[in-house]
Amino acid sequence: MAEIPNSPSINIERVVISSIIFDPSRFDEIKDLLEPKDFFHKPHRNIFEACLELFEQDLPLDEDLIRSKLFDGKKISDEEFLYIIATNPIANIEAYIRELKNASIKREVHSLANFLREKSLDISSNSEEILDDVERQIYNISTKNIQSDFRESEEIVKSTVGMIEMLKARGNNLLRGLDTGFRELNRLTTGFNKGELIIIGARPSMGKTALFLSIAEAILLKQGKGVAAFSLEMPAEQLMLRLLSSMGSIPLQDLKVGNLSDSQWSELTRCSELMSSKDFYIDDGSSLTVNQLRSKLRKLKSKNQNVEIAIIDYLQLMRGSSSRNEIPRHEEISDISRGLKTLARELDIPIIALSQLNRSLESRDDKRPMLSDLRESGSIEQDADVILFLYRDGVYRRKDEEHRLAKLKREGDDKKYQDELQKIRRIREEENKNNGFGEPAELILAKNRNGEVRSIKIQYRGIYTRFEDIAQESESSYTPTKIDISHI
Repeated sequence: MAEIPNSPSINIERVVISSIIFDPSRFDEIKDLLEPKDFFHKPHRNIFEACLELFEQDLPLDEDLIRSKLFDGKKISDEEFLYIIATNPIANIEAYIRELKNASIKREVHSLANFLREKSLDISSNSEEILDDVERQIYNISTKNIQSDFRESEEIVKSTVGMIEMLKARGNNLLRGLDTGFRELNRLTTGFNKGELIIIGARPSMGKTALFLSIAEAILLKQGKGVAAFSLEMPAEQLMLRLLSSMGSIPLQDLKVGNLSDSQWSELTRCSELMSSKDFYIDDGSSLTVNQLRSKLRKLKSKNQNVEIAIIDYLQLMRGSSSRNEIPRHEEISDISRGLKTLARELDIPIIALSQLNRSLESRDDKRPMLSDLRESGSIEQDADVILFLYRDGVYRRKDEEHRLAKLKREGDDKKYQDELQKIRRIREEENKNNGFGEPAELILAKNRNGEVRSIKIQYRGIYTRFEDIAQESESSYTPTKIDISHI
């Protein structure tokens, strides 16, 4: 006679299985709370799998059909099955399921500890890959008990009305989320809201990093909220140099060489002291996965709850968390964008990710970006709540001027070359005189899950690496660019 195993966890499993067989009507609910690997004792796991098969085949979960599934494959002895049937079922099965799940998670933690020990002793293993894998497994284990369920209408209505009442109490305030730093963008989006993924796309040299710093400056200084920035390309000191230039309206070039007047030194001191008091965190490591991002942000949030937004510069420099080798790049980018959206909801903060755009847009007459220009993955468009494109016509105009000069020089026509050079210099000098007014730029709101899409006129103060609103009195003469949204 075979010995029937007997331990607290196996007894709990037996009670759960017995309750399923006794009252199959509850299996539709139970199957969403458990999975086969939650059962440690193999015969119990086999019975649960048999119940899943019968349920998927739309067959009744009666004793005879379960027996047939098990005995045909010799997955359980008749004696053990009778022992389970003889176990008294219980009404409060939820408590037993919680205990069963708890035991399952402990086993996974134990297994992970053994894995970590083996890997740490393996001289051929890579420490970064080990940590990445462990972080991923810990996250999977930690979310194992999280179950999404229906919320009743009464609860949702109460929460929604409460939000409306809170907004009304604020008065005539367009902001519901974090200040974007731009009036019209605040109006159209109500700010950067919790759980949102915001993509900012542009071609090189348009000023993506300057834009993200302008946004960070508004959040830090206007609202006093904390910002976590992940700079995969530029060292933290260079970012801070640009931020101080913008804050103090001190030319960046002067800061780079230390060529400052007494008044500029005073302003730099003021800005430095102010920024030192703000919750601005920069991670300038050159490698980042979604799992690493999750781990870093969770640690930072537990340390400082005032951190309310994360900004990544930029998405295409991130690595996927998949253990598969040679995964296609577009699939990797899809995994990253989906992971960022999931993380924004999990941490209940907005996440901004800067993104490169396809080179092919530069072959068009109108080089303003469109959704189809997002680089390497169409899933970015699907995952994002807000998509902004940054466009400066002056960047392309200056490129055209340089191409014309290069062509004239190659042709050897010195007179035409000198005439064109003088013409360009006059234009540049005039631009420098007007630099205080800023270079025209556009923020193209190409996707806005909760509002309209349109182009917003802003300006770029190049010497301070700062984007800002245009003066209100000049906005009335501005006609926004029309955006083709037929493909959205």
